[in-house]
Amino acid sequence: MRSTSESGPFEVPPARPQLSTVRDVPIEIAVFGAGAIGCWVGGRLAAGGANVTLIGRPRVLDELAGGLTVSDLDGDRFTVKVTTTTEASAAARARIVIVTVKSAQTEDAGKALAPFVTDRATLVVSLQNGVRNTRTLATALGRPALAGMVPWNVVRRGAATYHRGSSGTLMIEHSEIASELYEALGCAGLGFATRDDMDAVQWAKLVMNLNNAINALSGLPLREELSQRGYRRVLAAAQREALGLLAKQRQPVAKLTPLPPRWMPRALELPDAVFRVLAKKMIAIDPHARSSMWDDFEAKRPTEIDYLQGEVVRLADTLGVQAPVNRALVKLVRAAEAGGRRAFSSADLAGAVNL
Repeated sequence: MRSTSESGPFEVPPARPQLSTVRDVPIEIAVFGAGAIGCWVGGRLAAGGANVTLIGRPRVLDELAGGLTVSDLDGDRFTVKVTTTTEASAAARARIVIVTVKSAQTEDAGKALAPFVTDRATLVVSLQNGVRNTRTLATALGRPALAGMVPWNVVRRGAATYHRGSSGTLMIEHSEIASELYEALGCAGLGFATRDDMDAVQWAKLVMNLNNAINALSGLPLREELSQRGYRRVLAAAQREALGLLAKQRQPVAKLTPLPPRWMPRALELPDAVFRVLAKKMIAIDPHARSSMWDDFEAKRPTEIDYLQGEVVRLADTLGVQAPVNRALVKLVRAAEAGGRRAFSSADLAGAVNL
């Protein structure tokens, strides 16, 4: 059975983690990239009975010596032990390798892993933002990689403590050789859907992720930012611009929410009271959740702006047309990365992008 653009071959709803009663030996999983997503996903997989190794930088891994705590929007909370290392060679014993590094680090991650994932039975999966990472990873590895899309926001709430702050369904490229991955996700209680249209899914996620920059530049939690029509008007303009370019390119965009993608900009521009009612039916957001780009600002790390708004600008350049709103947001984020302004009112932000 093949999937359509709106449904995969199968879907597994979320549930509480449950140790696998099928296999005698736990699945060995390596997570390359111990950031917020990597730690949360790794923690949930460990709570489901997998042997998880987190590969990352010492700064993060040192915090995990006493255990890793992951919590959920629905109230679940688990503290687990995971193996930690800075060495890519640890991936050699894994059956599943999950890559969660920032987009700019994808090629380096692939090159670091390549000597240790030569067995074609080892599944390599990209759970990253952006639309090019799976291909970049596969090229660097010299072997196929599977695409995935993480819809949630994850917040670091303290040392070795990570919280999923928004709802959504994990999406994984449908593959006949991914049964162990599907089993591990099911045991971890992670609801997921398999898809045959991951390009369309990843573009849809990118269109939604155009809010990352707006949230970071607002300086506000996601829920508070999205509650203000002024910020939503900027997001609507950025999304409308991107969707117009994708239509011109004839690139399908998957439906990830109850609303079709082309309706999203109009919904964002609704009055606040009306939007709040609609938003409750679409997504749940923790009041403390913020975008990963805001976290990057706080940590003084480079952001993924080149792989979000920057991707829209590249597409516009390829098509020989303009993308003024997204181009302006790229400039604002780069200025903020360099120490410039990073707390705009909605009116000021709209003015800065010439709305």
